[in-house]
Amino acid sequence: MAHLVTPPPGSGPLVIQPLGRKHCAACRSGPLSLLVLEDGTPRCLDCADLGHLVFLPRGDTALTRRSREESALSAVVVRFNRRKNRYERQGVLVEEAALARAEERCLADAEARRRRRERDTQRRAAQDMRFAEALTAEIRRLFPGCPAARAQAIAAHASVRGSGRVGRSAAGQALSEDAVSSAVAASVRHVDTPYDQLLMSGVPRKEARRRTAAGVEAVLWEWRTSGGDDG
Repeated sequence: MAHLVTPPPGSGPLVIQPLGRKHCAACRSGPLSLLVLEDGTPRCLDCADLGHLVFLPRGDTALTRRSREESALSAVVVRFNRRKNRYERQGVLVEEAALARAEERCLADAEARRRRRERDTQRRAAQDMRFAEALTAEIRRLFPGCPAARAQAIAAHASVRGSGRVGRSAAGQALSEDAVSSAVAASVRHVDTPYDQLLMSGVPRKEARRRTAAGVEAVLWEWRTSGGDDG
């Protein structure tokens, strides 16, 4: 068996997951799924006075840390990796009651995190609603002829969180005239001109924008100069 590095002080006994069939040198039980080396010979957990402990696989750092904090006795479990030629940690052995207490602590934290996520979601939703309302009002101010429902749709589309659209840019958040006008122009380009059809037919983007530029500007001019309605 490969040489084992001595565990650091305070880490507890070292337990091995053997790769081959091993039997306890004391009670001859086996093959063993876990063993302890004493004077170079394998001992089962019962003979090593660790049989009352339960195995907690690695993966949940918080649960592992808290289980060891709660457990009066614990042990590190390792297995030899032939490819890397070294022992690697697989988990820990802890008292069953300690694991239960640690799980309760982690569940309490998970519930607290869930409530915090809900509060954050509600807060962001309220912020997004206020911003969309402000963006709608600014669209209607700059383009009084834009129908109210259309202005709301443009604002909702442009302000989706994480979308990278103009409404989420710094200029958009500041409701700059250029950013708002860009959002409206983008909507007109896609909805009121054949821009999308041109792209789908293979027309390059710049050429498609050139062909639809006059149509976009016509709609924008109408919305700028018309009193519009509330439809």
